[in-house]
Amino acid sequence: MTRRASTKATPVKNVALIGLGAMGLPMLDNFIAAGYKMRVYDVNASAMKEAAAKGADGAASPAEAAAGADAVVTMVPNDSVLRKVTCAPETGILHAMRPGSVHVSCSTVHPDTSRELARLHATAGSAFVGAPIFARADGVARRLASFCVGGEAGAIAMARPLLEANANGIFEFGDDPGAGNVVKICGNYMIASTIQTCAEALSLAEKSGLDRQAVMRMLNTTIFDCLIYRGYGDRVAQRSHVPGEPLVGPGFQLELGLKDVTLACDVARQVQAPMPFATLLHDRFLAAAARGRGKLDWSAVALSASEEAGVDVSHLVPPLPGAGKKP
Repeated sequence: MTRRASTKATPVKNVALIGLGAMGLPMLDNFIAAGYKMRVYDVNASAMKEAAAKGADGAASPAEAAAGADAVVTMVPNDSVLRKVTCAPETGILHAMRPGSVHVSCSTVHPDTSRELARLHATAGSAFVGAPIFARADGVARRLASFCVGGEAGAIAMARPLLEANANGIFEFGDDPGAGNVVKICGNYMIASTIQTCAEALSLAEKSGLDRQAVMRMLNTTIFDCLIYRGYGDRVAQRSHVPGEPLVGPGFQLELGLKDVTLACDVARQVQAPMPFATLLHDRFLAAAARGRGKLDWSAVALSASEEAGVDVSHLVPPLPGAGKKP
């Protein structure tokens, strides 16, 4: 039997946040600044310690964090982790959440994962909103994130103040809880495409005897003057791909980029929308991950264009796992 969630104008005061990575920690700062009472969970003990120093209460499991909360926000890396923190029999949030509360998922996952979780929440008497986030960590810290949102109208209304604490843009795409994930997958595919096209164009310029940084500087201050080309174009031009470098900041790991391009290919097959360049991108990201670059910023996929053009970039990348070991 399905217990319909009652989410009409329910005020949110107590919030659980599951996931304290590069995105979760600045989100926590924003929630605290907005006056929410926070309880948090992450598998990383140092992140939990940092959250406690900010004033959040810690929990021993996602279920413990969710117990008594008006809303649960999840910011986790992939579908598998999202399902685990939601549905695990003893530790998941699903059966710990009180009736009428809402789960706000900000992760980039398959649309069907969001749809499945929405059905499970409806059965349990809670609600689900798919609200994947467009931002890097520094943008979240400055409350410049954008959210693409799908779900039942009452649940979205309940989640909106939480999203506003982090955002300069909230875009609703109807009552399909997976709709926002489709938008996020499209956007990340377009960013990945930008990285690859910049890599190829700048390799052409470089092999023609031009300064690749000067070329990118001209392009991203004129006809390509926008956030993505300025940010990723500069990283590709300068071959700056290591998290912590000034141009990169915390970065977005290449292995997560591979996950997102894989999602684009999967959804394209599911809805029968041919995306030939997505298949190429998938193999580019897969090859970069196989070469030990998974923890670099996903702009590091651009290095292959330089290598294939005969440019030595070996000093810029980590050695392959196991390199130097005797067989």
